[in-house]
Amino acid sequence: MQFLKQFSKPLLLLGAVVITLVALVILTAPENKPATPKVTKGELSGANARPVAGGLGGAELTDSQISAYQDKLKTKPNDSVSLARLGLAYLQKVREIGDPTYYGKAEGVLKKALEIDPKNVEALGGMGSLSLSRHQFAQGLEWGQKAQQLKPDQSYNYGVMGDALVELGRYDEAVTIVQRMVDLRPDISSYARVSYLRELYGKYDEAIEAMQEAVTAGGPTLENRAYVTYQLGNLYFNKGDLAKAEESYQQAMAYFPNYVYAQAGMGKIKAARGDLEGAIALYLPVTQRMPLAEFIIELGDLYAAAGKTTEANRQYELVRTISKLYADNGVDSDLEMALFDADHDNKLPEALARARQQMKIRPSIKASDVLAWTLYKTGDYQAAAEASKQALRLGTRDSLMYFHAGMIAAKLGQTAEAKSWLEKALAQNPNFSFRYAPIARQTLTTLGGAASGG
Repeated sequence: MQFLKQFSKPLLLLGAVVITLVALVILTAPENKPATPKVTKGELSGANARPVAGGLGGAELTDSQISAYQDKLKTKPNDSVSLARLGLAYLQKVREIGDPTYYGKAEGVLKKALEIDPKNVEALGGMGSLSLSRHQFAQGLEWGQKAQQLKPDQSYNYGVMGDALVELGRYDEAVTIVQRMVDLRPDISSYARVSYLRELYGKYDEAIEAMQEAVTAGGPTLENRAYVTYQLGNLYFNKGDLAKAEESYQQAMAYFPNYVYAQAGMGKIKAARGDLEGAIALYLPVTQRMPLAEFIIELGDLYAAAGKTTEANRQYELVRTISKLYADNGVDSDLEMALFDADHDNKLPEALARARQQMKIRPSIKASDVLAWTLYKTGDYQAAAEASKQALRLGTRDSLMYFHAGMIAAKLGQTAEAKSWLEKALAQNPNFSFRYAPIARQTLTTLGGAASGG
């Protein structure tokens, strides 16, 4: 784990739905060449940090690229390079508007590019990114490896491979791959991945340092830069630093106006400060503009916390509709839906079956944690404890994982251990969940612990 210990400049924080930051880098970046990781901040904040294509930024840039490649393909329909880059632009479009139908469009042009030129590295890497976005991590790794074998000095392909290895629970291999990526090209994509891996290994301050380097480095689109700034805000939020989290979310919206992820982040801050109605007011336009399941669940939980059961249930029903839409477009959201059902005590036997199946497909610490919670909700506390132990094996400082471990230990009568985990959850972030933080405090009080924070 060289970079975890030695890399002084500081890697993409994967959300509920994997969104690969590198999807559009290859469209506008120069040919990847080996670069020293000792690049200065001034160099990193130069041209790469500015919008490209005549000053366009955000959605306008992506739309202009899509139009340009479509126009070019009208006259040269077998131009494999334009086909590959159109596919990557479609993937960027999903990031910006949350419409999963663009996955099918991306797949169509990327496969056509590979039919014309099986050695098109951009198309191979694009298929890898598409697979990751659909939560098909084993396939994503295979595509990334094919691209890497053809072009071993291109950092993009290492990003695809690294993301896949993380989600497959192969963390030591992911560290090696990402170290190679950052050695080749220390930029927004590699720094963001350094950050995520450091976070997974419990090195929180170092993770923040690396994500700040990603923000400073900038990217080929303003959305990319807004995304890593939003992720920096999440790191601060998960550390319990609401002031710095708010600052980062506001900065993300300065880069990319009306950025829904950052607006949702501001909603979380409102909720953490006890303003549930203010949080709901911020989440409503977010879910209308980009109806992602993660936003709709959060809005539903806000309604529930505010005692608005009818409105909450309406959001929870919408989650199933959105999940089906994504499934129809090739996205495997079974793990996320297993957690959703476990959280809301719904279809628990089915949730447990999905969680167990996902552990076979993607045996990550995230999948272990979801399995632990579904086992807890179905009453198998001993098996839940074993799965929770696996979830925490890297030393990840995650309040929700701590909370799950504490509640499981409490059911097993392990009072001291339960108190320890719940205290850690609240110490790491007193406002880690407007759904579960109050339960953590209440349970601690019942166990005779000190329910501080909030």
